Amino acid sequence: MTDMDPLVPVLAGLVVDVVWFLDGCKDDEVDPDSAVKMMENVSGVLLRLPQDQRDRFLNVLRDLAEAETDPGRREFLRAFPFASGLVEDHES
Repeated sequence: MTDMDPLVPVLAGLVVDVVWFLDGCKDDEVDPDSAVKMMENVSGVLLRLPQDQRDRFLNVLRDLAEAETDPGRREFLRAFPFASGLVEDHES
């Protein structure tokens, strides 16, 4: 399922990339407490989405993961829904 609005996959990918960046930063690059707070904020916003929008976001993440050629980013995209609390089980 490809999202009809081309902006949605771009924005979803950016959200994931920001969290991936924060998750991988060293302590001297970004304050660890600030990084955790920002990642928690992102998860909180996503969890407050209405269910239909959350489902749309999850579908876009699946599409992005399927199309991703970088193995590290692909795995992060696949793990993101579980890591952010959007789903209860990590589906690989």
